[in-house]
Amino acid sequence: MRMRFDGWIAGVGTTSGTRLVLGHWPGSPFGPVTDVMVEYGDGRRVLLAQTEELGRFVADTYSFETVRVVPFEVSRSGAAWSVTAGPLTLRFTTGGRGLLGRLLHAVPAPLARRLGWVRLIGVPARVLPGVRTHGSAGNGRREWYAVQDLHRITTASAVLDGVNLGPLAAVDPPVRFGFGSTPRTPSLVRVTTTVQLPGSGPQPRRGRGAGPAGSSSAWL
Repeated sequence: MRMRFDGWIAGVGTTSGTRLVLGHWPGSPFGPVTDVMVEYGDGRRVLLAQTEELGRFVADTYSFETVRVVPFEVSRSGAAWSVTAGPLTLRFTTGGRGLLGRLLHAVPAPLARRLGWVRLIGVPARVLPGVRTHGSAGNGRREWYAVQDLHRITTASAVLDGVNLGPLAAVDPPVRFGFGSTPRTPSLVRVTTTVQLPGSGPQPRRGRGAGPAGSSSAWL
């Protein structure tokens, strides 16, 4: 059985050493949901999930020391995003597309989402340290990240558990939730993530289709 998540992933580094990976999914098997993966400078990994169901699924796919189910609020106004996730407040702004973003955006979406295409571009994607488009995940699962657009994140601020994490920095070292990391340069990607489950089982309920954020682990 394959499960598909359609939305955005943002990877943000901070000068404190804490790295954040936001997954915002207007279209998912669990309805419109959001999660944030946190890796501290000392290597501790924490998942903030919007629902228990999502938290269980993500924790079975990636690796964390702690999972917390917290309320989420996500809004977007143009290039500016604002996310509140329990103890975390994250705000960031995106810039225009670079060369890679323009190339990704030029690929027709139906082609970009094909798993064969994702495997094909996985070879050139390896020139970016830590970046993978497909691979093995937890509990016998496999994943494909079909990236359709990319914008650099130009500004960001984050407060977690009352501590200011400092200004925007590179996602360095790469995060270690799964088989790959977000790009080293803080980025927002438009992505469709497909997770292949081993065996078969009941199909979860369908979420509504993807739409603009604010009217609502993957990466190249």
